[in-house]
Amino acid sequence: MLEVGRVTKAHGVRGELVVSLITDRLERVAPGSILHVGDRQMVVTASRPHQKNHIVSFDGVSSREQADELHGAVLMAEPLDDENELWAHDVIGDVVVNTAGDRIGVVESVQANPASDLLVLDTGALIPVVFVLSRDDGAILVDLPEGLLDL
Repeated sequence: MLEVGRVTKAHGVRGELVVSLITDRLERVAPGSILHVGDRQMVVTASRPHQKNHIVSFDGVSSREQADELHGAVLMAEPLDDENELWAHDVIGDVVVNTAGDRIGVVESVQANPASDLLVLDTGALIPVVFVLSRDDGAILVDLPEGLLDL
């Protein structure tokens, strides 16, 4: 399960909640989506943008008191099936090769970076994930601009 957001506070008297998302995948709060709070499974019945957050209604949460009980709750969800997604825990240990077939190194970690997350290799090289072309059988193919690894 992945953390996708948190309940920041109750909104109104009908059980709505202000949710702060930590994902850019808005389908996480689309009606019918399933989120988890601990062992509790919660179905989104409605949502709408509100300032930098979302106001979300869940099945079974219909009063201010019920909403207040969820204040601060961490919202978890199953990973989405998206063949184009790379997950940090999946790429650790993968060999990185360039388009010429040269081995560049092995992924040791993924470092968050505002412009683009970085693959941290065992060689010390940092490769922005925007240069990843594909991932197949434990190998990541990258198309690097000339000179990127010369520093």
